[in-house]
Amino acid sequence: MDEVRFFGSRRASGSGSTTPEGEVDEQELREKIEGLLLRVTGVPRAVPGQPRIDPDVPTPLSRDRVAAWLERSGFAYFTDSDGDLGGLWHGRLFYFLVLGDHDEVVQVRGQWNREATIERLEEILAACNEWNADHIWPKAYVRVRDDGTVVVCADTTVDVEAGVNDAQLDQVLQCGLTTGSMFFDSLDEAWPDPLREAP
Repeated sequence: MDEVRFFGSRRASGSGSTTPEGEVDEQELREKIEGLLLRVTGVPRAVPGQPRIDPDVPTPLSRDRVAAWLERSGFAYFTDSDGDLGGLWHGRLFYFLVLGDHDEVVQVRGQWNREATIERLEEILAACNEWNADHIWPKAYVRVRDDGTVVVCADTTVDVEAGVNDAQLDQVLQCGLTTGSMFFDSLDEAWPDPLREAP
């Protein structure tokens, strides 16, 4: 009785393959199945011991992926007691947060390296509102502590529920750092640090 074959090759004979006509070798079959899975699910089949992840295919967000980006970028960073990643850029504290019930939201949250008194609240709020009216990112806002000091914050938040590829994640994180720094630079221009100027 002939062997039952479920996959046949449409290659013409004489193509240089050692596989008899009408048969598909194991490697080619693997590639066809992986191609089909990639088209249908968007996720390639993982071979045990040899994960084959296409960097262009969106995959779930994770803190490990954010940490890997920080390392690839050569940034010094820390992990706090909650497992959140943070670091200092130009003296300003930035956090890289993975939020949401299913870790589907990435947020870059920065804090200005200076504090203001409560008497400055109205003009700092005006500066934040002006920034928010003219720029997409970051969202600028203030927090008033119990002692009356004003802390200025900025965050860039993106929902990546459908997954994110490496290039997209890089773009979001770079955007959060760059635009946050630009906002804080604008505050430094509006309120220069008197200690940075010669007497």
